[in-house]
Amino acid sequence: TILSGSWDKSVRLWDIRSGQEIQEFIGHMSSVNAVEYSSFIVDNKELGGSSNVICSGAEDNIIRFWDVRSNKKELYIIKGEEKEHAGIMCLKFLKLKRNSKSNNIINLCYGSNKGSISIWG
Repeated sequence: TILSGSWDKSVRLWDIRSGQEIQEFIGHMSSVNAVEYSSFIVDNKELGGSSNVICSGAEDNIIRFWDVRSNKKELYIIKGEEKEHAGIMCLKFLKLKRNSKSNNIINLCYGSNKGSISIWG
C-alpha cells in the first residue's frame, strides 16, 4: 500500500498493484501536507483484531491519527503551535532515548509552516 495526502483535504490509502484506492480518511479542514505510517498498533474491538495506525498533518494545524482498518473517525488529534498560519508541513516518527536508564520512546516530530520543529511524545 501507499499513503497520500491531498489538496482536497483527504488522506487516501492505495493498493499499488491495482492502482485502486482502498480507503479515504476525511477530517482535515484544509490541504494535507504530510502523511506517515506509525509503528503503533491498536486493538480494535469493533473489527475484532489489531490494526496499524497512520497519521496526517495539514494546513489546519492539526495532526490526526487514523486506524487503517476503520475510517469512521480519527483515533486522536494533536493541535500544532498556536501561531497564526502555522500549518503542519512534515511528520516523522523517531525512537529517542530520554536518558541512559530508559528504553527507547517513540516520538512524533513535526515541522510547521513557520519553520519551527516540535517533538510530541
